[in-house]
Amino acid sequence: MKSSPQTTAPNWLRPDELARLSSLELRARGVVEGFLQGLHRSPFVGYSVEFSSHRRYGPGDDLRHVNWKVFARQRKLYVKEFDAETNLNLYLLVDASRSMQCKIDGAMTKYEYAATLAAAMAFLALKQRDAVALGLMDDGVRQYLDPSVKPGRWEDCLRMLAQTPERPVTELAKSLEQAAAVARHRGIVIVLSDMVDDVAGIQRGLQQLRHRGHEVVLFHILDPFERYLAKQGRVRVLDMEGSADVTTDVESIRGDYLHRIEQWCDELEDVCRHQGVDRLELTTDQPPTGALVDYLVRRTR
Repeated sequence: MKSSPQTTAPNWLRPDELARLSSLELRARGVVEGFLQGLHRSPFVGYSVEFSSHRRYGPGDDLRHVNWKVFARQRKLYVKEFDAETNLNLYLLVDASRSMQCKIDGAMTKYEYAATLAAAMAFLALKQRDAVALGLMDDGVRQYLDPSVKPGRWEDCLRMLAQTPERPVTELAKSLEQAAAVARHRGIVIVLSDMVDDVAGIQRGLQQLRHRGHEVVLFHILDPFERYLAKQGRVRVLDMEGSADVTTDVESIRGDYLHRIEQWCDELEDVCRHQGVDRLELTTDQPPTGALVDYLVRRTR
């Protein structure tokens, strides 16, 4: 019977603790360290590696690669050999539009949260010799690094992610379609975004990525305030990607607001389900390490 990796929460850094770290690199390393402490066996290990042959077990060989069925028959230890090439291509697409600068109840902006997660996933993938690609999106893919495992790739990712989002408009459909064009080799595409765009357009973009044979995962990142809204009080709402500026009493809009948010999230979930895309909804008050562990554990089941 296949055992599931075990998790433990006490060592996870909370978002407010991560926010006090002065650089993206430190925040990402904090997530990685919490991940490695909380997961006894990384589900990244051996993912998408093709079996090649067997050879006799030697000192220092990884016991996880021992073929125990062969041992049961022959009473000799053989290990499975795998192709030594890169396991997979990991494409990280981070929304860098102005709406991602939102920070109300969360300890970090949505962009800081997304960048921290992306940097942590890049670090883990590169440790596995997986090729990492990175793209920043707004009204298109503005910056892009092709998949690579070369030395210094993580530092390249950190430099790109450390930039502050400036462009005001989100066009996820256009961005995802452009990403499908530049992501020439099949792999895993991870999209980190607040998904503030037309759902039909997002669906078209996802279709393009899936048509290219990619596995696609959406990390849908929201500030707790915009997801759940305060229960009372007077608020001023600014459209970070437009000119709207509204002041209102929360009590008068909360019911309708929460209904519309649920409808929107349900619609996104339906689109993802029909496209064979995993969607993880996160708020920026959740530990990024926990989000990463929960997803990777789910992949192994």
